[in-house]
Amino acid sequence: MRAGEFDSSEDEAAEENPKPLPVSWLSLSPVYPSELLGLCSLPGCRFKDVRRNLQKDIEELKSYGTQDVFVLCTRGELLKYRVPNLIDTYHQHGMCVHHYPVPDGDAPDIAQCCKILEELRSCLESNRKTIIHCYGGLGRSCLIAACLLLQLLEDLAPQEAMDSLRALRGSGAIQTVKQYNYLHDFRENLAAHLATKDTVSRSVSR
Repeated sequence: MRAGEFDSSEDEAAEENPKPLPVSWLSLSPVYPSELLGLCSLPGCRFKDVRRNLQKDIEELKSYGTQDVFVLCTRGELLKYRVPNLIDTYHQHGMCVHHYPVPDGDAPDIAQCCKILEELRSCLESNRKTIIHCYGGLGRSCLIAACLLLQLLEDLAPQEAMDSLRALRGSGAIQTVKQYNYLHDFRENLAAHLATKDTVSRSVSR
C-alpha cells in the first residue's frame, strides 16, 4: 500500500496538536530518585483525530533530559500511526532505544519481561532519565511499570501497583483482562522463571 492510500479527507482536516507531549513521572521512592522514569503516549502519532508533531515531541522529551526510551509498539503500529522511522529518529537525537514489541492489549512473556526490567533497572541505577511508551501509554507501558514496582517493593500488592498507575495515568491503565491477570500472577511466574534459569545455569556449569 502506498503512503497516500492511508490518507483520508477527515484525517487531513484534523489540526496538529500544539500541546506539549504529556509525560507522567512514576515515583520509585525510596529505591530510585524521583522523576527518573516517565510514561507517555506515542510521540509524533498521526492517527484519526490525533495529529502530533514528531520533532516537537522529541524535543520535549529531550528537554526533560531523556537518555533512554523503551518502545513497546510493534513495527506495524509505528507504520500505522505514521511514525515508521521513530526508532531511527531517537537514535539521531542521541537517545538509546530499547525496542521490545508487544502486541496492543497483550503482555510480554515472562522471559521478555525479565529482559525489559533488567535493562530498565540498569538505566535507573545509572540515574539515566528514562521513558516508556506504547501507543496510548496506558496498557503495555503501565503493565511494565507496575511489574517494576512489584519487583522493587516486596510489600506492595498487585492491586496497589495497579492503583498507583491508574492514579498516575488514568482509569484506563492496565487495560485488558490478560494484562490484569499477568500483573497478579507476575511474582509467581517470575519466581518460576528465575528458578528454571538457575537450574539451567547449574547444569551448564557442571
